[in-house]
Amino acid sequence: MVAGIALGAWFPAAAKPMGLLGVIFLRLIKCIIAPLLFTTLVSGLASSGSIKTMGRIGGKALLYFEVLTTIALFVGLLFVNVVQPGNGLTISAPVKGEGAGTATPNLAQTIEHTFPTSIVDAMAKGEVLQIVVFALIFGAAAATAGSKAKSVIELCDSVSAVMFRFTNFVMYFAPFGVFGAIAATVGERGLGVLFNLGKLVATLWAAELFFVVIVLGAVITIARIPLQRFIAAVRQPFLIAFSTASSEAALPLALENLQAFGVPKHIAAFVLPAGYSFNLDGSTLYLALASVFVAQVAGIHLPLTVQLVMMTTLMLTSKGVASVPRASLVILAGTVASFNLPAEGVTLILGVDTLMDMARTSVNLLGNCLAAAVVARWEGVDLRPAPPRVIENV
Repeated sequence: MVAGIALGAWFPAAAKPMGLLGVIFLRLIKCIIAPLLFTTLVSGLASSGSIKTMGRIGGKALLYFEVLTTIALFVGLLFVNVVQPGNGLTISAPVKGEGAGTATPNLAQTIEHTFPTSIVDAMAKGEVLQIVVFALIFGAAAATAGSKAKSVIELCDSVSAVMFRFTNFVMYFAPFGVFGAIAATVGERGLGVLFNLGKLVATLWAAELFFVVIVLGAVITIARIPLQRFIAAVRQPFLIAFSTASSEAALPLALENLQAFGVPKHIAAFVLPAGYSFNLDGSTLYLALASVFVAQVAGIHLPLTVQLVMMTTLMLTSKGVASVPRASLVILAGTVASFNLPAEGVTLILGVDTLMDMARTSVNLLGNCLAAAVVARWEGVDLRPAPPRVIENV
């Protein structure tokens, strides 16, 4: 990122063609969307059988996940509308006839568009919400089809594992994509563009901090989680997630520390992995903020009703975010395409996405650790340390 800024500032003519690297990275990200979302959602739903078979703990965890991720979406929406970090930047809005369509479909059109006429067509066009709807119904059907669906579920598990590895391979190219995107952006628009991108980063960090202190702080108070002991338990996993921008890297230590904290093994082992798909608070907050930012820089006014529809879409599509660095770009790219916003806005964000990824990933990890503790308290587990045993002399 620093090298890209330097090249764009000192050699703008040479920096502009470097935008190709960012475009290539974005295209690689887009090609992941359909297979990753479909196989992850189908295998996840089918392996659980149904919400009933997940039992009491699963139901409580899912309820908690939905409440917290919904709050995270609205926190992101609040901050991006109040601060408006996209004001002052301009990119071209999509042109009709080039896959753009109308930027603000009404509610009836959006609901109708949710249901695919062809899953192949939906995957080819990157219609994220249509893929999610089809995958949810397909997964439920597979879960209730018994042994006949075993090979299908195993295939989805295998493809999902391959797509996670594929995503990791694509992320090896991320530094080159970041370099090219920021170099071309600065070379074409000058160093002044960094003010708006810096404003975007600052807005996200402020929103994530607000969510941690106010929202998660309120949860800790309501659930009566021992604050100092909880901070001690999550400090190291949090730093690992922050520095690597991957919650997956922090999972083993988080599991170990939560059990030492007092969360029963069966609760921690279920809630943490499930949270990586259903409770990505930091990423969902980022997606709400970034998608409206793209509309702002494109000069497209999104009415509140359309923003609420977009939040509903993100509430579903964010469940398929992979727990690898910068994977939220997969969902952001799909959402931007679904709402006919310019993909160039995602390329613009790519230049500073590393800084934002560190914040959102660490908040994801923190939120999942707290979710495990809350479910444990909900199950009646006493998380206070046991008093020291006194041995009396006889």
